[in-house]
Amino acid sequence: MDYVNAFWVGGLICALCQILMEKTKMQPGRIMVLLVCSGAVLGAIGVYPPFVEFAGAGASVPLLGFGNTLFKGIKEAVDTNGFIGIFMGGFTATAVGISAALVFAYLASLIFEPKMRK
Repeated sequence: MDYVNAFWVGGLICALCQILMEKTKMQPGRIMVLLVCSGAVLGAIGVYPPFVEFAGAGASVPLLGFGNTLFKGIKEAVDTNGFIGIFMGGFTATAVGISAALVFAYLASLIFEPKMRK
């Protein structure tokens, strides 16, 4: 059942974003920022952790999950290091994911020969 919940929750998030793009003519970059900020706010008010427990990867993989991870990293760093944790917490919490995305994107560019748009 975990896979089913992850599938429909992740699909619902993607469908809502697509509807947002179609109906409001918002640019994808703004929607991405909206998702990251929403994930951070939902994590701050305590709504997102139970949602992740229910949906698993369907809630933690999309950009909402990235915002929640940023919030958790900043919260832990502030608790540990004080004010300076605001600046370092997000980097330490998301460094592995961002590094993996860069490495895999580079490997994909070696395999598939990306073409520049004109």
